[in-house]
Amino acid sequence: MPERTESFGPELRRLRMAAGLTLDRLVGHVHYSKSHLSKVENGQQRPTPELARLCDVALGAGGALAALVPVPEVPARPSPSQNDGEVWLLRMEKNGSSRFDSVDRRQVAAAGAGSMLTLSLGGLPAFADEQGASLVDASRLLFAQFRRLGQTTAPGLLLPSLVAQTHAVEQMAQRSGGRTRGQLLAIAARFAEYTGWMAQESGSEEAALWWTDRAVELARAGADTHLAAYGLVRRGLVSLLHGDIAQATALTEQALNTQAPPRVRGLAAQQQAQGHALRGDHHACMRRLDEARELLGADDADSGMPVLGSAHVPDVVSMYTGWCLYHLGHPRRAAEILARECARIPEHAVRSRTRYGVRLALAYAGDGEVERACELLHPLLGQAGLVHSSTITSDVRRIARILGRHPRNSAVRALSPDLAAALATLPPPASR
Repeated sequence: MPERTESFGPELRRLRMAAGLTLDRLVGHVHYSKSHLSKVENGQQRPTPELARLCDVALGAGGALAALVPVPEVPARPSPSQNDGEVWLLRMEKNGSSRFDSVDRRQVAAAGAGSMLTLSLGGLPAFADEQGASLVDASRLLFAQFRRLGQTTAPGLLLPSLVAQTHAVEQMAQRSGGRTRGQLLAIAARFAEYTGWMAQESGSEEAALWWTDRAVELARAGADTHLAAYGLVRRGLVSLLHGDIAQATALTEQALNTQAPPRVRGLAAQQQAQGHALRGDHHACMRRLDEARELLGADDADSGMPVLGSAHVPDVVSMYTGWCLYHLGHPRRAAEILARECARIPEHAVRSRTRYGVRLALAYAGDGEVERACELLHPLLGQAGLVHSSTITSDVRRIARILGRHPRNSAVRALSPDLAAALATLPPPASR
């Protein structure tokens, strides 16, 4: 990779001169400073994959420039181990912080019963069959409320309740029989999967993987084989955010090759498209997005179970298309699509509106429309602090770096204090 990167500068200069472009004119296409581009051409500054893709598109290099600066691969992280003999410990502090631990029963025994306050509920009775339907319906409604609450609440505040509710629904399932047991276990699996998503939003990859694996275990116990395939998609997303594109691609490929419902395979296809976009492979990315649209269009949403994946984005494939185009070096086309799709997100879905609104501002900034980017970003900074999302933090930091290239712009100067204050209070960013 170092040799390929070092050859980028001379190749950029050769293609620029062949296209009859001065550095000043190239600046107008890629929106990096003339000084920065000059240093890249002279080998004094190492190019980023983002700059390589923008130059590739501007000079019509057909992927040749982007191939010289690939996204660096990172080693895969091992999956947290599972233990049937585990005990869940949830510590909640008065300052609002909380900590979840999964420990072996022997550790708890060694610590001594007097070291913790326990609630003895005695021999819990089994639930009668006639209660089953109402338990299942109530648990589904409760899950829907938690997802809605997650749109306007910091994940750290929601996690303790989600952990407790996952445990409660699992225990209800164990004390139910027949069909009710399987349905409740399937709902417990959805609670666990959503707990993993909130853990990821709070910046903990390890906890996200642990809860995803827990969700798969619960789903299998409830004869829901489809969530196991979706678990591959979720693990793939964690790998993608960690920067391990190869691992993410392998996991989503496994999900695509299962007998899972069209929605699960469609979500896998669109996630794989993002991996192709990060690698700069336009053709493979668009092919996977077409596949995702076909699969999601064939999905039968009336299954009685909560929808997997985003429930607040009307056309998730179009939204992914816009984001992929940004990664591929087409910020203007990305902004056009993202603007259209952001307008369709419901008002109450604050987390989703903030996430994709920041990405829209990022696309405008990447296209050189700095004033428009600042105008969009300003009201979103407060919302980002409200939902406290690690993935949103990554994009806010990315747009801050782009705006940093325009220190003399009046809109950037006006936004800078609020942007700096927001970055100081946001959670740790996701890896990518």
